[in-house]
Amino acid sequence: MRLAGKHILVGISGGIAAYKIPELIRLLKKEGAEVQVTTTKNALEFVTSLTLQTVSGHKVYSDVFAAINDHSTEHISLPDWADLMVIAPATANVLGKMAHGIADDALTTTFAAMRKPVVIAPAMNDKMYESPATQQAIGILSTWENITMLDCADGALACGTSGKGRMQEVDVIKNAIEYALTPKTLQGKNILITAGPTHEAIDPVRYISNASTGKMGLALTKSCLKRGANVTLVLGPTHLSTQSWQAIAPLTIIPVVSSSEMCEQTVSAFQHADISILCAAVADFTPTTAAKQKIKKEPGQTSMTLELQTTTDIAATLGKQQRADQTLVGFALETPAK
Repeated sequence: MRLAGKHILVGISGGIAAYKIPELIRLLKKEGAEVQVTTTKNALEFVTSLTLQTVSGHKVYSDVFAAINDHSTEHISLPDWADLMVIAPATANVLGKMAHGIADDALTTTFAAMRKPVVIAPAMNDKMYESPATQQAIGILSTWENITMLDCADGALACGTSGKGRMQEVDVIKNAIEYALTPKTLQGKNILITAGPTHEAIDPVRYISNASTGKMGLALTKSCLKRGANVTLVLGPTHLSTQSWQAIAPLTIIPVVSSSEMCEQTVSAFQHADISILCAAVADFTPTTAAKQKIKKEPGQTSMTLELQTTTDIAATLGKQQRADQTLVGFALETPAK
């Protein structure tokens, strides 16, 4: 569990995207985090206090003055308790208040006392997002060292239009929380990673490949990104998504198909890399020639001979170019000896 033992304070303001936050809380708890919630009063128009209390396991802090009755000061004790605060959705109203030091409700007073990492996920209508006042507020908050400001996503909006203003999906927000909490031990390092299989064309509809999924390469990519590295990922054909990290960290993806493309792009990127990790399952052999049309079975044909040639050994090629200040890591798949 990647967030085991972490205390996460979730702040919710009054936007329609608030309905997604119980799922975010569930994901955080699944990763081992303990979660408490603070909201604006408007947020409770979109998601109930009972729902939030049930999924978090704690009472919801939504009224500054209600706390006076039990002599507690949650807007101080909650920031002290939390390892990180995430504010999602962050409306234009709340962004403006936070940027200019206005603390007039449970959420903004709690934020004002927060000195630990804060992840902010804005959400609003596209015109509100593009407003000079909103952009100014985002600009101010983005300069604060403890804040990770997520960009809004493009797509359908609650008002019936489409544009930039959607809150990032909850898996992106969860990844941003992991990113903000991970020590940046690779800050400033340029890391090159290869991942996935390659497809070696036989004809326009057939190819030689292997069972690689690319999971190891993507796991290494996420780990390096969380530690502050700038990652270039040369990625073979895979169904795995990288979108949840592209919205957070400096990730460059170079899609390739064949072993020759993988070699060309990896060699090109290698000169700028401090560390190169080669875990792609690159084909060892490729057809000598690829047919331009689909190869059809002839009447009475019982077999076909396919001539193969070896592909370029990418690790060996890079090894010859490797500088003293570069680290090169290679992976090899072997089958058990009989």
